[in-house]
Amino acid sequence: MAATANNTAKTEMIDLTKLSPDQLMQIKQEFEQEMGSIQDSLSTLHGCKAKYAGSKDALESFQPDWENRQILVPLTSSMYVPGRIKDLNNFIIDIGTGYYIEKDLDGSKDYFKRRVEYVQEQIEKIEKIQLQKTRFLNCVIGVLEVKQAAALKMTQQQLLQQQQQQQAQAK
Repeated sequence: MAATANNTAKTEMIDLTKLSPDQLMQIKQEFEQEMGSIQDSLSTLHGCKAKYAGSKDALESFQPDWENRQILVPLTSSMYVPGRIKDLNNFIIDIGTGYYIEKDLDGSKDYFKRRVEYVQEQIEKIEKIQLQKTRFLNCVIGVLEVKQAAALKMTQQQLLQQQQQQQAQAK
């Protein structure tokens, strides 16, 4: 059984059956760590996507008659202050790392729509990588199990031979 490992410069074929069980265990552990990192990245991206979608949904709910309407303005995720809507067509959007942009209602909706689409594209790319790595990990585990079973069978045969030799010597 052969598998492909991606390097930055070239693609290299590795014959997993020629690796020792220790080498296979090391590869397995490395891939399991990578899979954990990939899963963390996917969780973070899903959280970002939900925040962008929530912002877009909030903008979709704005009504033209909300001028001077009292609202709660979030200062943190758990602290709000009362405020009033003064301009329904002028929004300040946090685009990250302390930068803000000013957009009208339609521009703001479009911004969050594009962010949701972009994050979804990144999620799909990472999910493809995750699938490839899962397949490779499953190949490694399969070869490792075959090698471990073969080693166990060999050990059992050796024990059986030793018992037979001891019985022959005892006679």
